[in-house]
Amino acid sequence: MLYSSDPYLSRFYYTYSDLQFLLSRHPNDCIRCEVAGNCKLQSLVQEEQVDDNMWMKKSTRGSSEHPEHTLHDHTSPSIYRDMDKCIECGLCVDACAKQQIHAIGFAERGSGMLPITAFDKPLSETGCISCGQCTLRCPVGALIERPDWHRVLDVLDSRQRKTIVQTAPATRVAISEEFGLEPGTVSTGRMVNALRQLGFDYVTDTNFSADLTIMEESNELLQRLSGEREGSLPLFTSCCPGWINYVEINRPDLIPHLSTTKSPQQMHGTISKCGPLANQIAVETGEEPYVVSIMPCTAKKDESVRPGNRGDIDAVLTTRELAKMIRHRNIPFASLSNDGSFDSPMGESTGAGAIFGASGGVLEAALRTAADSLGLEDAPLEYEGVRGVDRGVKVMTIKGVGSVAAVSSIGSAIDLLSNDDWKEKFLMIEVMTCPGGCLGGGGEPKSDDPDILKKRMAGIYNIDSSSAIRKSHENKEVQQLYQDMLGGHPLSETSERLLHTYYTPRNSDREKLYRFLSAVDHRDAKGAASLCTDDVIWNTNTGLYGAACGKEAVETLIQEKLPKADRVYGEEFKRHRLTSPVEGTDVVGPDGSKHHFEVTLNDAGLIKTLTRTSI
Repeated sequence: MLYSSDPYLSRFYYTYSDLQFLLSRHPNDCIRCEVAGNCKLQSLVQEEQVDDNMWMKKSTRGSSEHPEHTLHDHTSPSIYRDMDKCIECGLCVDACAKQQIHAIGFAERGSGMLPITAFDKPLSETGCISCGQCTLRCPVGALIERPDWHRVLDVLDSRQRKTIVQTAPATRVAISEEFGLEPGTVSTGRMVNALRQLGFDYVTDTNFSADLTIMEESNELLQRLSGEREGSLPLFTSCCPGWINYVEINRPDLIPHLSTTKSPQQMHGTISKCGPLANQIAVETGEEPYVVSIMPCTAKKDESVRPGNRGDIDAVLTTRELAKMIRHRNIPFASLSNDGSFDSPMGESTGAGAIFGASGGVLEAALRTAADSLGLEDAPLEYEGVRGVDRGVKVMTIKGVGSVAAVSSIGSAIDLLSNDDWKEKFLMIEVMTCPGGCLGGGGEPKSDDPDILKKRMAGIYNIDSSSAIRKSHENKEVQQLYQDMLGGHPLSETSERLLHTYYTPRNSDREKLYRFLSAVDHRDAKGAASLCTDDVIWNTNTGLYGAACGKEAVETLIQEKLPKADRVYGEEFKRHRLTSPVEGTDVVGPDGSKHHFEVTLNDAGLIKTLTRTSI
């Protein structure tokens, strides 16, 4: 052991030699790494000018006793794991533990130590909810969001399809940090101008669909209060896909409490594919638009491929991915004018839509509209009791309405739900998986600033306070959309079909059926077959298709016998829908016919038999 009072020697021993050891285990792949230029190991090596020749050959990762540990796992739709880049700092394990998810943890000891999933299962088969807090904390490229920005740039560069991009409330504030601007700086106009320079044809605002979400969700709350609608109270918000994943994986008993309203991203995707703008593009090009969303959240990637959502969003990018695209196209973001404006339609929004990005914002926006609907003349415009980042659970009592709660982080939600007191206390509960809400999402810029969430939140509320319109139901474009497309009012038959969704306990017969039918709708034969056993029997109970016995027969039926998917660009995509948002295997087909499915699964959760009967 080396002991020295010389600060230079001490620093040399504890920094230089440690870095040499880390380099001996790290792949020389910086030029292709997704975090190149934003990697703390790379930064330290450059600063110290470390030479890795001390170890003449690269050492292997993991333990020699257990070489089977999975180093590369790209099975999750949201998160990539490349453990050969890991430096065993433990920040990912700590982040997952603070969320009380525990999807990853350390295995082995000493030099063989490695963060792995339980039993080395693929991340997609664990309790991971795709929140991405591990990617936010990882100082290297061992854990990253699934990189989709490359293919988006390819589409933009090809100019073969019209493109629509939507931008979430939190991105317009956090993107500023990526280019040296003060945290909390609102860069809406700069971001819009940068997206146009990247080549997007239409730049639209997720805040628009946040207002649309409030129109549906607040009316859903009122109908549940009056007993006119299926579902339990208190009503849980459904905007956060990490929260939805948690409920479906761990607490399916909460499904009746979930709002059936789609998230703003998915509402926006639906309208982008079959609304006024899509109709215009279909007339001009004969094709559907390529739709991209810019989100602060890694779980939004997961959400976009859920059954019922699949196909409405073509690619989801995080705030960090957008920053990479801007850098790769040498766009001087900080120097851009901040006067860019969104395209119409889907460009107008209110202050209520903007605060969706902050913990408590969805709840506050819903209360503003619900209060007006109930005729509460003394209701406040601002609900300070549900704002802030310092408390995990924020409770407020609204005169004439009741008590509500806003929950920041899934760990705080787990604590709240540990007993049944919440069932009697509250009328509505907002849950955001990430600390601080979307502003602290797994796809946001990495920061060591302890006050970063407060600064971002201040920017969000500045947008709200400076908005000319601050209530979602006063959005003129949303009002026009209801008249032109959505049946004239919230919760109309059209709104229910396009703007609402369904939930399924994970690994249940209901979930497997919904995923199977979604694959059938998109004529994804291999995807449907992957959900089945080798000797599956799919009995359609029709004279035309009969029964398909075995995986190959299932693929053949979907690929060769079923007619091509009935997709008219610019119009609604016809797909199977579950009859109930919460339970059962009754289904409405793309043609409106009703059917019941009997589904049996094997011990591995694969479909063994699938029998359809008409109702």
